[in-house]
Amino acid sequence: MAKDKLDLKGLSDQDLREKISEEQLRLKKITFSHAITPIENPMSIRSLRRQIAQLKTELRKRELGAQA
Repeated sequence: MAKDKLDLKGLSDQDLREKISEEQLRLKKITFSHAITPIENPMSIRSLRRQIAQLKTELRKRELGAQA
């Protein structure tokens, strides 16, 4: 199973923030629907959490790079 690579370096800071908020909203919806009725692929919750973490890490890396 191939992993999807995110091209985070090509996104602007504003795009990263928007993508983070979109993915967090998507995670909330999936988690809520999973609590009511189990979803077909519960591993998608983990991969979505990790994707959000990657986005936040890239944004933080840019913030620290701008301060230096």
